[in-house]
Amino acid sequence: AIFNRDYPVLQGGILFLAVVFVIVNLIVDLSYAIINPRIRYS
Repeated sequence: AIFNRDYPVLQGGILFLAVVFVIVNLIVDLSYAIINPRIRYS
């Protein structure tokens, strides 16, 4: 897609990776708070 200059496909792929990254970080943060109850969010 890069060599064919197919920018919408590239934008979609990068957006998908960004969304996956945010979701994984959120899951890790929430699971860490459940595993270790001493952690408190303010």
